Amino acid sequence: MLRRAMRLTVLVLRPNAKTALFKSSFAPYLVEMEIGRRQFIHSALLGASLLTVPSKASDIIFVPGTGQAVADPSQRLLERAKAALATHASRIRNHDLLAIADFSKPSRDPRFYVVDLRNGQSTPYLVAHGKGSDPHHSGWVQNFSNVNGSEATSAGSYLVGETYIGQYGESRRLVGLDPENDQAEARAIVIHPAWYVNQSLIREQGKIGRSQGCFAFAKEDINIILERVAPGCLLYADKV
Repeated sequence: MLRRAMRLTVLVLRPNAKTALFKSSFAPYLVEMEIGRRQFIHSALLGASLLTVPSKASDIIFVPGTGQAVADPSQRLLERAKAALATHASRIRNHDLLAIADFSKPSRDPRFYVVDLRNGQSTPYLVAHGKGSDPHHSGWVQNFSNVNGSEATSAGSYLVGETYIGQYGESRRLVGLDPENDQAEARAIVIHPAWYVNQSLIREQGKIGRSQGCFAFAKEDINIILERVAPGCLLYADKV
């Protein structure tokens, strides 16, 4: 008699999880395995008694593995960034390029896009978010903050400033152009390389490390980031 295997998606949740999330938002980050029919039924009955559905991203425990690279930013975020470029046109020298940080995505995914507006092509890179935006280290941005000492990421438009040599090596200053990020200079929010942004961490723990609010990049990517996201460009960060 032919026995068919059934596919079970295993979602491990923290005990304080309460309200529903759409599974489709997190499906690429969950574990799937092949099991027999009898084992499936047993697991379903056991799971129903143990699992609750998460109320926020920090309630999800991700499995190790690589992230998903999506070549282009979301259309909604791209339109917001273009609108920001128009709003701050007098402050921006380079109108042919946009840098977009899509913090709707988890840190394991390349989510920093360098977009060439002349041909529409974009390239994604890994980028870290701030500890204050993700206090439980879930891998997801929970909130933004513009407060000094928050160690959080700030949303909004940034003017890319001058290059300098800091504690992490060659880095680049950022000037916040919007009310929600106008403390960027005072908070020393910059572009810099970091050891905790790398594929090894993603394979081991399913996420990269967190910054103190800065846009931190992998050491192997920082040279191309500094080359392309040059002084006078616009960097736009937000969630959709």
